[in-house]
Amino acid sequence: MHTDRATTSTSTTRFSIQVDSSLRSAGWQPGRWDIRQAEFWADALRNHETPAGHRHAVFPAAVETWAEFGGLHISTAEAGRQIASSPLHIDPLHGLHMARTLADLGRALDTEVAPLGEETDSGALLAVDTEGRVYTLDHTGDWYLGADIDQALTTLIAGREPVRLTTAD
Repeated sequence: MHTDRATTSTSTTRFSIQVDSSLRSAGWQPGRWDIRQAEFWADALRNHETPAGHRHAVFPAAVETWAEFGGLHISTAEAGRQIASSPLHIDPLHGLHMARTLADLGRALDTEVAPLGEETDSGALLAVDTEGRVYTLDHTGDWYLGADIDQALTTLIAGREPVRLTTAD
């Protein structure tokens, strides 16, 4: 029998058992590091310019996240805690044509933002800022997933409700 307590226990890695299991099923393991692929994505994003002249920001926090998790198709068979868990694909090229949208978000947050991937069921764009904080942008708004990729993956895989970004009145 699978209890709720088991899903919140920690494994031998930095993730909960549920998140660790989903990541390992997708091909992740501790120490995974594909800097060659991350640099390919960095170059592709740096070299892309929209017809209106918008360009992507590329910075260390994004490249490091791509190197560790890039290329993974992550899903989970377990129900989410508060909302449905979100399958995702970590590939920044999902946001290739979203340079202006990401720049606008970055200006609103007073930082730079780079694409990270996509929630595959909804098509929501995942993004990371210069501090490593992770966001998702969809047709309902912009959402904060966590202070780092570990928290964001936990939010998405465990089905925790993200925090909606709002403007100060």
